[in-house]
Amino acid sequence: MTTPFDAPDWRGLSKPELDAGLNNSAAVAGSADLFASWERRSAEFRAAQPGHLDLRYGPRERNRVDFFRAASYAPTLLFIHGGYWQMRAKEAFSMFAGGPMTHGINVALIGYTLAPEATLEGIVAEIHAGIDFLAAQLPELGGDPERIAVSGWSAGGHLTAMAISHPKVRGGVGISGIYDLEPIRHSYLNDKLGLDEAMSHRHSPIMQMAGAMKPLALTVGSAELPLLRKQTADFAAHRARYGLPVSYEEIRAANHFTIMDEMLAPTGRITLMIRQLFERI
Repeated sequence: MTTPFDAPDWRGLSKPELDAGLNNSAAVAGSADLFASWERRSAEFRAAQPGHLDLRYGPRERNRVDFFRAASYAPTLLFIHGGYWQMRAKEAFSMFAGGPMTHGINVALIGYTLAPEATLEGIVAEIHAGIDFLAAQLPELGGDPERIAVSGWSAGGHLTAMAISHPKVRGGVGISGIYDLEPIRHSYLNDKLGLDEAMSHRHSPIMQMAGAMKPLALTVGSAELPLLRKQTADFAAHRARYGLPVSYEEIRAANHFTIMDEMLAPTGRITLMIRQLFERI
């Protein structure tokens, strides 16, 4: 749980340097093509996999959940997509349900309103509303409402950390997440997010005193941008400081996009983290 040796203090960076230090798409060659392949393969997965698609949990267009059942009365992982709270959609991530499902874990994917249509405060509230809905529907869908865990990638990692306080959530796995919003507030990303200092502090998991006494596995790729690696390492240290259940792991050679291969594969490292989490809860 140590800070990566090559991670700078973002406060000492110029704005162009900070912007570049947070821009994963620019940092990973071919990222647009890679994401397009996720969309294509996820569409194929949705077509081949019987599921309950676009279950509405709230009044807004993106307030929908997809549910893929692996086994009757099985535990359920709720996956939260990334995109810096202002891009992407749940549909592009359907294929990543495949890894956990091979271990008998149901997978739900949640959509949420993107910034600037919604504030970060509103997005966090939508995720909690979606968990309320999912827990109530699980008996009918074929899941165990007492065994729900959350996971998310990038901005979804942040929303995972914000969701584990929900009383129906038993634990989580954060993948390449953002846990301190202050660098975000000072970067190009805030053009759409519109964070002020109070909202940034209120929704930065690393600024919360203590937290939910629930297991949280945190992982990041060793080939990711140093500021992103630092976010995960610092948040793991924060939880450890307060005696909260946490594990931290860097996945060797993985960048911000290829790290998701470790959830796609049945034997992938993130798939195993999810399985091990459910074995604990």
